[in-house]
Amino acid sequence: MRLTALAAAILMLGPSLANAQPNAPVVTKTDVIYGRVEGAALLANIAYPDGPSLKPAIISVHGGRWRAGNRADASSIKVTQWAEFGYFAMSIDYRLVGGSPAPAPYIDMLTAIRWLHAHADEYRIDPERVYLIGQSAGGQMVSLFATAGEAGFPRVGGWEKARTDVKAVISVAATYELNSLSWGNLWTPVDGKVEEARRHASPINHVSSAMKPLLVIHSDDDKSVPVQQAADMVEKLKAAGVQHRYVHYTDKGHMGITDDVIREARAFIAEVEQKK
Repeated sequence: MRLTALAAAILMLGPSLANAQPNAPVVTKTDVIYGRVEGAALLANIAYPDGPSLKPAIISVHGGRWRAGNRADASSIKVTQWAEFGYFAMSIDYRLVGGSPAPAPYIDMLTAIRWLHAHADEYRIDPERVYLIGQSAGGQMVSLFATAGEAGFPRVGGWEKARTDVKAVISVAATYELNSLSWGNLWTPVDGKVEEARRHASPINHVSSAMKPLLVIHSDDDKSVPVQQAADMVEKLKAAGVQHRYVHYTDKGHMGITDDVIREARAFIAEVEQKK
């Protein structure tokens, strides 16, 4: 399997950089309620090493064009695996646009970030080492957060006074510009001008030197999101001087959270943590 030289080098440096497996036993919980919207529960799976030391955290946001997918499919991390790496790991479901139009999925992701910060003491999470990973539509959402933060959307679902911030973001097979995407019309709010709403939800339109570090992973033969979107995003990141890395494959298709993605994500996180 392909592994960039950077990823290989960082992972060879040992536990301090690669987050090796902890000695503490791993606890896994399913159907954890991280928020409520109009009486409906928002659910997540979590896993974590049950030890006293502070741990980094990662939140996974699934793909499915905002209308399908779930927290346990191939577009999501396996939370127990990441707990074995030493993380508090959280994989979320969010309201799908078939029943709750955009920006409901994004608002729910923001709720999950606040929930994690609100529970940092309970789970011994280091609030300065929180990461996001998303695939496809989930990649759009985590990349939007990297570039625009809360993006002006309301705090709904709970934990309204908690922090909403992360250290870095991993984006896999994501869309960065909705108006030019074949399925971008699925992001259709109830009110307002839809093209403007999609422009606002497009991460490429918010790139700046103040944004979070971003790992972009994409393949040439992605039939769902043209690789040109990733290339255009990376050019914007370069121009803005943003810490980023582009892992560019030729033959991986519309990638899920594969072993290649996991290795590259862990290496990127280690690189971010090296840079003070």
